[in-house]
Amino acid sequence: MNTRNLQRKEKVFFDTNVLIYQFDHASPAKQEQAVKLIGQYILEGRAVISSQVAQEFMNVALKKFITKPSVEELRLMITDMLQPLCAHTPSFDFYRRALALYALHGMSFYDTLIIQAAIDLGCGTLYSEDLQDGQQFGALTVRNPFA
Repeated sequence: MNTRNLQRKEKVFFDTNVLIYQFDHASPAKQEQAVKLIGQYILEGRAVISSQVAQEFMNVALKKFITKPSVEELRLMITDMLQPLCAHTPSFDFYRRALALYALHGMSFYDTLIIQAAIDLGCGTLYSEDLQDGQQFGALTVRNPFA
C-alpha cells in the first residue's frame, strides 16, 4: 500500500473551535471553511472528536452562541453531530499519557487532552485554531484551517 492511500484513510480530529465556527454567522469566512472541512471529512468517514470536545461544544452553545439553541435543538446536535463523531472517552491511563505530554511540552493541560485523544485515535491531523499550525506530535500534525 502506498503512502497516498494510507493518508486518505487516516482519521482527522476536530478541536471544539472548528465545530463552533459552523454556527458563527459573525465570521462568515471561518464559518464557510468549517462547514466545508467538516462536511468533507464526515462524508469520507474520517472525522472524529473526543468527549471533551462534545462537552466544550455544548457549553459554548449554551453560553456564547448569539442565538442560543433550545434544549431540544441541543439534543438534536448531540444526536446528529456530536455522538456520531465522538470516538474517544477518557480513561485514567489516558490522563496519565496526557500528563506525560503536558510535562514534555509545557502547554495547557486541556490542550494536551485534545492532542492525546487525537494520538490515541491514530489521527494524522488535528484541526485547531488554538494550537501552532504545523506543530508535530509524533505522527500527528496540527493544522489551523483558518490560517
